[in-house]
Amino acid sequence: MIILATMPERGSMKLRTRHMRGLLWRLLFLALCVAAPPHAWAQFGYPPPAQPVNPRAIAPLDLTGYWVSIITEDWRWRMITPDKGDYASVPLNTEGKRVADTWDPAKDVASGAQCKSYGAAAIMRVPTRLHITWDDDHTLRIITDAGMQTRLLHFGGEPPQNSKPQWQGYSVADWEGLRQGGMFSLPTILREGPQQRAPEGYLKVTTTHMRTGYLRKNGVPYSANAVLEEFFDSFTEPNGDTWLVVTSIVTDPQYLYEPFITSSHFKKLRDASGWNPEPCEAK
Repeated sequence: MIILATMPERGSMKLRTRHMRGLLWRLLFLALCVAAPPHAWAQFGYPPPAQPVNPRAIAPLDLTGYWVSIITEDWRWRMITPDKGDYASVPLNTEGKRVADTWDPAKDVASGAQCKSYGAAAIMRVPTRLHITWDDDHTLRIITDAGMQTRLLHFGGEPPQNSKPQWQGYSVADWEGLRQGGMFSLPTILREGPQQRAPEGYLKVTTTHMRTGYLRKNGVPYSANAVLEEFFDSFTEPNGDTWLVVTSIVTDPQYLYEPFITSSHFKKLRDASGWNPEPCEAK
């Protein structure tokens, strides 16, 4: 009885010891793999570990510099303040129309909300100049002279929980449409240089946590639950003019019966000439 009772215990101890030894060897091997230089992997026929992606280094587009909006569509709703109740072409639902019909710019000024039509969901439609720069390798900064707004486009991650709503909300950015096998290969970029990067690719930005604002200056509303998706693309014409096209999709079931889609165009400027920061105006 004693032998039958003790033999499994001894066997279990041996199995646990063998398991621990195997685990220690695997951990040691993993540590060596992490520390090994990329060329060491090639000797064993394995690809090197993926390098952390640097959004600035792999950017397929150079969005930096000064840009000016070129009003090619919706002139009467963008260049002047539309009349109250003029919300043609915006897919407002019944509640959205009701709210738009209560627009009172004097009340916005009195409550300190004169920037309602300069929020993220509308700012790219405002006649303005943009100044785009890299804050760091993972953050693009967009400053507008109209309304003096600042947008930060964050590559990677998600909006912080309990983030306080802001006029420009919280924007998560990502390069999309990149050529496989080259664009995201950091070793290739380092070896061959940025001139070898494929021309494909565009910037996708998703913005949430916005304060309630206006899609148009005359009180056409979007709610704090609205989601803004934007697609930034750029191209250069044969004459040397460089253009930025921003396609925006605003989804807001509270005030819209379908997404509101617009396309805004900006022409690149040589310098900061004409830059004229002005505060928000309610009307």
